[in-house]
Amino acid sequence: MLPGLWRLRLPLPWPGIPHCNAWAIAAGDGIVLVDCGMHQRGSLAQLELALAQAGLALEQVRRLVITHAHVDHWGQAASVVDRAGCELLMHPNHEHAVAGVADPEAELARQLEVGRHGGVPERALRAYAEHPRELSAGIARVIRPDRELVDGVVVETDLGEWRAYETPGHAPSHVCLFQPERRLLISGDHVLGRISLFFEYGFSPDPIAEFMRSLELVDALDARLCLSGHGRTFTDVRAHVEAERALVNERLSATLEGVVEDPRSAVELAPAVFGEPLEPAAPWRLLELLCYLRHLESAGRVAVELDAGGVERWQRV
Repeated sequence: MLPGLWRLRLPLPWPGIPHCNAWAIAAGDGIVLVDCGMHQRGSLAQLELALAQAGLALEQVRRLVITHAHVDHWGQAASVVDRAGCELLMHPNHEHAVAGVADPEAELARQLEVGRHGGVPERALRAYAEHPRELSAGIARVIRPDRELVDGVVVETDLGEWRAYETPGHAPSHVCLFQPERRLLISGDHVLGRISLFFEYGFSPDPIAEFMRSLELVDALDARLCLSGHGRTFTDVRAHVEAERALVNERLSATLEGVVEDPRSAVELAPAVFGEPLEPAAPWRLLELLCYLRHLESAGRVAVELDAGGVERWQRV
């Protein structure tokens, strides 16, 4: 890694996603910290350990910059601000992150309704509702930004100025940071080393269209090195952008092909899109598929109607 730039590897409790990355950047007598990990037992100590391994301390954080308001990237923001007394920068459109904290029961009801409309069987929905959970898990407490991180905001560091670019799709609050002289991109979860898609459903009209526009924006930056929110750094940024674009288009085509017969629910369409049925333990797959369907609906390619059981049935126009 470059002098004055450190990757901080922070553990996560999720199978298949064992860690996330935070990034520390030298800035005068302190550091800018980009993302901060998930709040859980011992998580602040893990962040302090990662900083100490780089010869840094939490009290040196002057600004905390959040790429997007998912718990593994901003969950312990409040704890960091409390300890460091630093400024917090985050995109203002982060309702998707705080809805479950403000009203957990309403958010659970929303999730169940999404599943019901998608065709998830009632027994699976009941099991989901009865499973012990804390919808606010992973967030120390809701904290509002001191500065809104929107297009054109500049974060000054010893490595130069990093400019913010709004890149919604993965989440409405998603922002990438670009350092033009060194062609460094802090990509959050917008572009990852492993091609893996996730879209926040229900908080914007068309996350797929947003995501594809964001890919075009990032592609035009012509970054030399990508510092992503998970995994290692990589240099073939354009190839990763193209791979993500290709996978979205492939799944859109599969979704459209799946509705050529009788009207079908999202659950019924899943094997044609993902090559296997939806697993109850992977609700994000349903959300991804619903985003494809909403995108095709916005383009006038498919239409939807509710059947007598309240399930959305999709068919080609």
